[in-house]
Amino acid sequence: MSSTLHPMLNVAIRAARAAGAIINRAALDIESVRISQKQVNDFVTEIDHASEDAIIDTLLTAYPHHGMHAEESGTTRGNPKADHVWIIDPLDGTTNFIHGFPVYCVSIALAVKGRIEQAVVYDPTRNDLFTATRGRGAYLNDRRIRVSKRTQLNQSLVATGFPFRKGDDFPTYLKMMGDVMQRTAGLRRPGAAALDLAYVAAGFTDGFFETGLKVWDVAAGSLLVTEAGGLMGNFTGETGDLEQGECLAGNPRVYAQLVQVLRQYSRYDSAERTSDGRKEQISLKKPATSTKNDDAAFDAWAKDAATEAAADSAAPADAARGGDHSDEPREP
Repeated sequence: MSSTLHPMLNVAIRAARAAGAIINRAALDIESVRISQKQVNDFVTEIDHASEDAIIDTLLTAYPHHGMHAEESGTTRGNPKADHVWIIDPLDGTTNFIHGFPVYCVSIALAVKGRIEQAVVYDPTRNDLFTATRGRGAYLNDRRIRVSKRTQLNQSLVATGFPFRKGDDFPTYLKMMGDVMQRTAGLRRPGAAALDLAYVAAGFTDGFFETGLKVWDVAAGSLLVTEAGGLMGNFTGETGDLEQGECLAGNPRVYAQLVQVLRQYSRYDSAERTSDGRKEQISLKKPATSTKNDDAAFDAWAKDAATEAAADSAAPADAARGGDHSDEPREP
């Protein structure tokens, strides 16, 4: 990689490529990958762990006094009191990966005293490398990228993520997506938030919104978007907090128009401030008035899905490959 890059960005790129090599090798034989479930529809594989270990080992070899904040291992490795903290998602889009759907990535960001300074999002299936250093712009494979120039929401392509966990307010999310669909040229759900944000930075899409994301989902993408001339914040347009629970990104014109559509669905404005002056984390959860029938229906569905999955895994491999899969549970 070019010697003009920041040294820490070079190390992050090396770490991302090492993780990508592990992911690509595993993708050649997905059926042999061991998969576990953290909760309903939230999967983790041995590849997530192997990828994360490769990233952390590479970073700590170069910077042994830095801190680590990773999706699978948390802050158990590195220096927990460091000003320099690497924020890592070793495989964003795990559900896509285990189904052989080639939309997933590695995401690595460096926060210095809480501000993102370096970012890498690496798509191993396409060998696409998105990078950014604060104040130096955003790049895709050494080519400078900018957000799109579209000014009208009705001409824009917008990406999103669907709710898939117990407690998510599905009816409200459907209303929100319906409002956006009617005002755009198209709505897409690729399934890897870090890559969604990289695509906004590159101008492949004009905007992106989702709730319930974690800091490792958005840390690298946030710098890519802003260094590419875009804006990123919550549904009210407020920027600055990566752990606020709502994510909205886009080129400046589309971002402003999406705020007008999505503001009514935000709980961030009404969230109470904590003792240190920061607003509490929020997400699009069911209102307190929802009935227990909602949870009962979700539990019944989850139980049925788990039973079907167990039956499928117990079936002979040749029968599974040759049979009709039309009734298999699909990702929401």
